[in-house]
Amino acid sequence: MATHLDLEEQEQLDQLKAFWKQYGNLITWALTLVLAGFAAWNGWNWWQRDQAVKAGAMFDELDKAAQAGEAAKAAGVFKDMQERFPRTAFTQQGGLLAAKVQFEKGQADGAIAALAWVAEHAVEDEYRTIARLRLAGVLADQKKYDEALKQLDGAAGKDFEPLVADRRGDVLMAQGKKDEAKAAWQKAWAGLEARLEYRRLVEAKLTAIGAAPAAEAPKAGVNP
Repeated sequence: MATHLDLEEQEQLDQLKAFWKQYGNLITWALTLVLAGFAAWNGWNWWQRDQAVKAGAMFDELDKAAQAGEAAKAAGVFKDMQERFPRTAFTQQGGLLAAKVQFEKGQADGAIAALAWVAEHAVEDEYRTIARLRLAGVLADQKKYDEALKQLDGAAGKDFEPLVADRRGDVLMAQGKKDEAKAAWQKAWAGLEARLEYRRLVEAKLTAIGAAPAAEAPKAGVNP
């Protein structure tokens, strides 16, 4: 009996050796790739968390500079963030904040540069759109109307469509294009919820050019 078992075990061992000889390298490579992928995924997550923490610390520094009205310092911190953490949300927010304080301090060129960077390099549509809206406003103040409209053409954030239309109306009116401005403001007014105060501002613009929106009928079940 013992001899029979030994022969059976030897046969199984031989089969295992033959199998491993044929497929061993393939299995080893497959396992290596799986383990390497798992390690890389963990490493990537750790790296992203590390980047976010460091960028967050720099944003705090930028925020303090902005609150103190130190435009040069805010711009310097933002430049460092651009170089070290260009894809983090903190850097995108930092660009908007740096531009704000620069504009308030009369440094329009610096504000334009910061907003242009966010408009081109921000990961999220929302940040790119906000940057383009603000950039269009600064360019319009400088009477660079065509450049302002070009920025608005690239504003793709869907939730911001009424705001983009409103800003477009402002630029067109500054160019003396009253009918086009009216169409843009009407689009903005129609896209804003009735309860928003901002809608009243757009309505005031339309009223000023003799195009006040018609009064909306009260909804069913609501007393006038």
